[in-house]
Amino acid sequence: MYLFIEYPKCSTCKKAKKFLDDNNIKYVDRNIVTNNPTKNELEKFLEISGKDIKTFFNTSGNLYKELRLKDKLPNMSLDEKLELLSTDGMLVKRPLLVGENIVLTGFKEDIWNEVI
Repeated sequence: MYLFIEYPKCSTCKKAKKFLDDNNIKYVDRNIVTNNPTKNELEKFLEISGKDIKTFFNTSGNLYKELRLKDKLPNMSLDEKLELLSTDGMLVKRPLLVGENIVLTGFKEDIWNEVI
């Protein structure tokens, strides 16, 4: 069973959800706006994924741009970045698909097909 963290109005999230449904993949759905990942969850997701923290930021989002994070992130500690991500779901790259040993950020069907 996977945890699927999404923004329901996001077209990419809708495509990812359709992919999961079409492939009979079981998941628990979670709205990233009303139930944003906590700092502890994000730390765990980061550890499982083995990815750079930057892959968890929604770099094309309005809030990311408004806060000028492109310039600020390089000078922030990992702890500060995790704290920031936990404050607002609109900062987090979505959808997130979390399994026991995998965390996928964003939706690329070929990658999801390969990994799941």
